[in-house]
Amino acid sequence: MGEQLIKVELCSNHKQKPNPDQLQFGKVFTDHMFIMDYKEGLGWHDPRIIPYQPISLDPSSVAFHYGQTVFEGLKAYKTDDDRILMFRPEKNMQRLNLSNDRIVIPQLDEELALNALRQLVLIDKEWIPHAPGTSLYIRPFVIATQPYLGVAPSVQYKFIIIMSPVGAYYKEGLNPVKILVEDEYTRTVKGGTGEAKTGGNYAASLKAQEKSEARGFSQVLWLDGKEHKYVEEVGSMNIFFKINGTVVTPELNGSILAGITRDSVLRLLRHWGVPVEERKLSIAEIYQAHADGVLEEAFGTGTAAVISPVGQLSWKDESITLNNEETGAISKKIYDTLTGIQYGQLEDIFGWTVEVK
Repeated sequence: MGEQLIKVELCSNHKQKPNPDQLQFGKVFTDHMFIMDYKEGLGWHDPRIIPYQPISLDPSSVAFHYGQTVFEGLKAYKTDDDRILMFRPEKNMQRLNLSNDRIVIPQLDEELALNALRQLVLIDKEWIPHAPGTSLYIRPFVIATQPYLGVAPSVQYKFIIIMSPVGAYYKEGLNPVKILVEDEYTRTVKGGTGEAKTGGNYAASLKAQEKSEARGFSQVLWLDGKEHKYVEEVGSMNIFFKINGTVVTPELNGSILAGITRDSVLRLLRHWGVPVEERKLSIAEIYQAHADGVLEEAFGTGTAAVISPVGQLSWKDESITLNNEETGAISKKIYDTLTGIQYGQLEDIFGWTVEVK
């Protein structure tokens, strides 16, 4: 199926591109999109690139009522010598299929999906901003489209890829964030959908995020849903703590998303010879490490920010400050290395980048 011909319909009227200095996340979209349909008995079919446009769905489509949706997020980068790079795109398509499996959506041909992604990026390559720190955000997603109100997996789907130019996440440098430890609400539990990238997980997080922002915090640190004791994720990011020289991150346990940036960070740290542990990590241990003077720094990892240093944690109305609310040495080194690889400014010894041509 990877050789399946992708039909292309180019738009006749190109949209005006936004000012690269005023880009906002996910508000402006490129001229074209990819779309492919699934029907039981026929499988995935009719892959096509068409002008960006609304889609028509029946009001009873399964996605609206039972949340049978999955998505991914990755970026395309413009290098100083005008090459186009993507960072580990095959991992995003592999994870999309893992999410598909959990939400009972038919598996996609990953080779075809990557070929579609490559063609779409090339067609809209002029939309990739060139200013420092900017990129083209790419959102592949699958929605269930069968018109049916019975609680059962859909027999019809659409796989769509849309793209949006985005600005630098940190316009004025790498800024540590304040994080509220959430011990009231639960995002997900082991055995739930936490390891899948599905819309319901994000909807479940909105109330806690709203509460944290009202109190002046940027993000929520989620604890496990069973005991509200063990650290899991920060908002839409994985979380790392440097404790007495060792970098510790929660182990993947079925309720934590297997972040591609997370995996890249772990590989970088091990390559550098930094001690790393993937294990259960309680919030009490973190606070004790701070009290003992061995909590050196903390940072989140994800596609949007790459690295998000943590300057302050608040749990049960007790706040602690990390590294004088300054970006730590490991956070800065990881950020500089990953972004250097993504933008083609550093040698990619891991073979992570894929040139689009």
